[in-house]
Amino acid sequence: MSRSFVFLPEWRAQDWLWIGFPHLAEEWPGYLGAAQEQIAAFATAVADSGQQVRLLVRDEANEARAHSLVSGAVRLERRRYGDIWLRDTGPLVMTGPNGKREARRFGFNGWGGKYLMEGDQEIGAQLARDAGLEVATSNWILEGGAIDVDGTGLVVTTEQCLLNPNRNPGLSRDEIEARLARDLGLTRVLWLGEGLVNDHTDGHVDNLARFVAPGVLALPRATGPDDPNAAIYADARRRAENFGLIVREVPSPGRIERDGRVEPASYMNFAVTTKLVVVPTFGSPHDAQGVAAITELFPDRATVGLPADAVLAGGGGFHCASQQMPAI
Repeated sequence: MSRSFVFLPEWRAQDWLWIGFPHLAEEWPGYLGAAQEQIAAFATAVADSGQQVRLLVRDEANEARAHSLVSGAVRLERRRYGDIWLRDTGPLVMTGPNGKREARRFGFNGWGGKYLMEGDQEIGAQLARDAGLEVATSNWILEGGAIDVDGTGLVVTTEQCLLNPNRNPGLSRDEIEARLARDLGLTRVLWLGEGLVNDHTDGHVDNLARFVAPGVLALPRATGPDDPNAAIYADARRRAENFGLIVREVPSPGRIERDGRVEPASYMNFAVTTKLVVVPTFGSPHDAQGVAAITELFPDRATVGLPADAVLAGGGGFHCASQQMPAI
């Protein structure tokens, strides 16, 4: 990759947003229909704000279901993909001089070998090439949801994910930092510790910490004495402040359980688009506070909270299910 290419933060202008539409009943037991409705509402909200949305659908039946749920502003594209988490399987698009863009793809092993599905290995390069981009492939495993950037060369990630032996067991912390610099131009790394309890991704940072401006990191604040992630939030704040960052707090959803199991529910899995920020909500008494706090972080665009409890049943949120194409 040329050093002139940069990895832009998500609040910069976008040409379109790819979103994955749920299709595998076994991945959404008892929740497939509701997850489809919630993803469709997400896609419609972004498209109706004036930004192009390319909603991936798996087959004819899946396309018909999506068509029945979304507004006419949403563009449907039939593709072969496993699960909907395009933040991790889609292309990471770099921008360069003279209106050039380049896609970078990394190795993908189903989040440490836990969820391997046909199409997830190929969908990132396919989307990039169909968009007319050159694709550069890096020889190590990295998911897009494992990192977040502020546009100055600074990246935040978690030790739980990037140092996990189920990803790159042969790479040290220093070697991973060198590869982030080499492949994405990210020269400074803030290492947080653990991600959320029971996060399927082994602690993706996009469920915990998000840059909202250069040097400004949004983090959850525990709500209630039984918040399962209170110690994780406190540790993340300590590390961020010691790094010299400004921290902006967002109330957490608190303790969210499904069938007696703590869920990794987080308002931090919001999707930033050119004109709109979409925040996942969970039927928590803290939903309104969470959306209001994120609204204050993005005064230049509208913010909306949309239900995402069924999407969470599949393992993620709106940010996880989407990937942006940055504008030149």
